[in-house]
Amino acid sequence: MKILLAIDGSAHSKAAIEEVARRLFPLNTKVHIVSAYEKIPLITTEGPLGVSQEFYAESDRFALKAAKNTIENAAKFLRKKNPMLTITTVVIEGAPKSVILEEAETFGADLIVVGSHGCGVVERFLLGSVSHAVSLHAKCSVLIVRK
Repeated sequence: MKILLAIDGSAHSKAAIEEVARRLFPLNTKVHIVSAYEKIPLITTEGPLGVSQEFYAESDRFALKAAKNTIENAAKFLRKKNPMLTITTVVIEGAPKSVILEEAETFGADLIVVGSHGCGVVERFLLGSVSHAVSLHAKCSVLIVRK
């Protein structure tokens, strides 16, 4: 079995990690942990009111480092809780909805596990729900874990 576990460092993704850790899966199950991060769109106007390119570069480095720490901690937790799982990790720059769906397709996932942020109607309308989009467009089963 191939499981794609999509996480973002939130309490909701921690619940998804814990759900995968406590379930029993068939032998040779592979868990591919994915974290997506988005770069800040570059809008610069140098000067007293502008934001420098260095600010954007530093923000992007911080986002990448945070995503790497998130997946490393998740992998360590899963290996400790269930050493029978084969675990791989990847951090990908891009919109989470697209990254998750594309990576699931590339990995050949049988199951995608994501946390639900529990957005309200207005938030979902304005921002969109990653778990909702994944559940609608995935070509495999999707488990949405609520905190």
